[in-house]
Amino acid sequence: MLNKFLPNEHVDNVFDIRPEELKAKGIKGIITDLDNTLVAWDVKEATPEIVQWFKVMNEHGIKVTITSNNKQERVRVFSQPLDTSFIYSARKPLSYAFKKAQKQMELKKDEIVVVGDQLLTDVLGGNFAGFHTILVVPIVETDGFFTRFNRKIERRILKWMRRKGKIKWEE
Repeated sequence: MLNKFLPNEHVDNVFDIRPEELKAKGIKGIITDLDNTLVAWDVKEATPEIVQWFKVMNEHGIKVTITSNNKQERVRVFSQPLDTSFIYSARKPLSYAFKKAQKQMELKKDEIVVVGDQLLTDVLGGNFAGFHTILVVPIVETDGFFTRFNRKIERRILKWMRRKGKIKWEE
């Protein structure tokens, strides 16, 4: 069961996810988390670097859907200037939002990656839904109330994974 928390890949940040590498693997879409994946959880709008990342993905024909457990207003305010689709109140790790994003993008499962900063929501949900998952290092060390609780559990899971030799990267 703990293997469902194991991401397929680990990167420092979304800027390490390059469209050329995705396309070489047949990837045409990204389902990405918002808070602490694209920007710090308390930052309302996309940074110039994130705007550029979305632009580059779009230029390479890679569709991006933001899927967040946050409220509609938060996700809408962030997503609309990027001209990208979004799903709010996603209830990750449940599969519904991942499947909805896939349907919106009109892509096959093996053409999509799920990107996020949390094992308990993004990676677990992406793995259960059958997608390739990429874990990113959280942008900031501070979190909202529920995420702080999740991080404690994640630390234990990561410690177990390291002990079993399933991961080599640091926490």
